[in-house]
Amino acid sequence: MPYTPPPELASLSLEQIADLVRSRKLPPVDDWQPEQSGDSEMRIATDGRWFHQGGEIKRPAMVRAFSSLLRRDPDGTHWLVTPYEKQSIEIEDAAFIAAELRSEGEGKTRQLALRLNTDDLVVIGPQHQMVMREDNDPPLPYVHVRGGLWAKLSRPVYYEMAEMALEENPDNPGLWSAGRYFPFGHMS
Repeated sequence: MPYTPPPELASLSLEQIADLVRSRKLPPVDDWQPEQSGDSEMRIATDGRWFHQGGEIKRPAMVRAFSSLLRRDPDGTHWLVTPYEKQSIEIEDAAFIAAELRSEGEGKTRQLALRLNTDDLVVIGPQHQMVMREDNDPPLPYVHVRGGLWAKLSRPVYYEMAEMALEENPDNPGLWSAGRYFPFGHMS
């Protein structure tokens, strides 16, 4: 079956996006505790590209399939997990990249939705919090996707959000989404 990307975010309402998020059924990787383990020889680069044995995985459907098997253990180890085996995977920065932004509403009524580089959709809010990681210079925003896995905002998405945050509150930049306020910290 050929890969069909989901519709563009701009053509969807936030309600439609939320319905798509709810309808996505991911494998229960957190419930699987396989005894066999190994090394997948895979890596997710800082820019979100996937590699296997040094060669880039260019098929979006393959990246999407593998991304649905990702799990992060409490010790920070990342795995590709099936019911029978788990294989380690190196993640240089974040498991996902937020590639596209959709904003609806303003101020406290705003909702922000992201399309990830894996075509997953995330609505920033209580279940998908955005935090500023101070370990970067300058600090950068990341969004929790699931189970300890994070998405780094792509540069265009970050600039779009920063512009909205500065426009609404230049003294204390931040954005509301799904009833929660997310500060951007000091922006110069």
